[in-house]
Amino acid sequence: MFRYALKRLGLALLVMVTVSIISFALVRASGDIAISVAGEGATNADIEAIREEYGFDRPLVIQYLEWAGDIATGNLGESLFFKRPVAEILFNRMPITLMLGFLSLGFAILVAIPLGVLAALKPNSITDRVCLGIAVLGQATPSFWFALLMILVFGVMWRVLPVSGTETWQHFVLPVIVLGYYVIPAIMRLTRAGMIEVLEADYIRTAKAKGLNMRTILFKHGLRNAIIPVVSLLAVQLGFMLGGSVIVETIFSINGVGHLALVSIERADFPMIQGIVLTLAVLYILLTLVADILNGWLDPRIRIS
Repeated sequence: MFRYALKRLGLALLVMVTVSIISFALVRASGDIAISVAGEGATNADIEAIREEYGFDRPLVIQYLEWAGDIATGNLGESLFFKRPVAEILFNRMPITLMLGFLSLGFAILVAIPLGVLAALKPNSITDRVCLGIAVLGQATPSFWFALLMILVFGVMWRVLPVSGTETWQHFVLPVIVLGYYVIPAIMRLTRAGMIEVLEADYIRTAKAKGLNMRTILFKHGLRNAIIPVVSLLAVQLGFMLGGSVIVETIFSINGVGHLALVSIERADFPMIQGIVLTLAVLYILLTLVADILNGWLDPRIRIS
């Protein structure tokens, strides 16, 4: 197990380096940063001065190596708009986004996995059709439209939940439902498919023949094997939620990393954009690493292969 985890860690480090190169190149390929920083009405002399001040006139390889060296020490640069260290701003905003992401994933798990198991018990039945209908509806519903609908119903018509801010737990209810509902379909369908396959296995028939309780068969013997691909999916979906929370955070006025990314793009704050992209990418890679290690622990065949 240790060798397997070490191998996956080395692969994750290589992916992190690759992501840093790609994110650095994409930001530079978006246009002349010096012109964006100088703003409208800037003279050529002003633009050249900015290039010299920020080192944009040096070769890209040198710029990347200096940037990577700063990252290794925890220095992500200084925001052009906020005039504060990028790492400090991200450190203040990240807990809100992480809380929103983990709560949304928890909500999705509590809804999707039981529905997937329920649908797998009676394939092609009315129960199965209803569960699949919920999944299709969730996949077809745009997040921004669903968020506005929730605000209209629970915030305007019934006035039972706040629709902006993060002061109390009630403020997180609507954003968590909106963000979590987006990932329910994929988790539910994969759980259903895995459970249908597992319930047809020989060892499940043997467990039934021995007279084991159906709950024990489902959750101790069946779900543990069916959940293996779901673990990898959960890591991917959490990464998507952290990176794709821009719409939800903007609609519900949540000052997290997603909203910060939108503001930074609007104001051409390139150091902040680079810091956000790199941080979210690293989180995504770490989540995938944890999922791989969990899968190796749950199924020894994975780490042996």
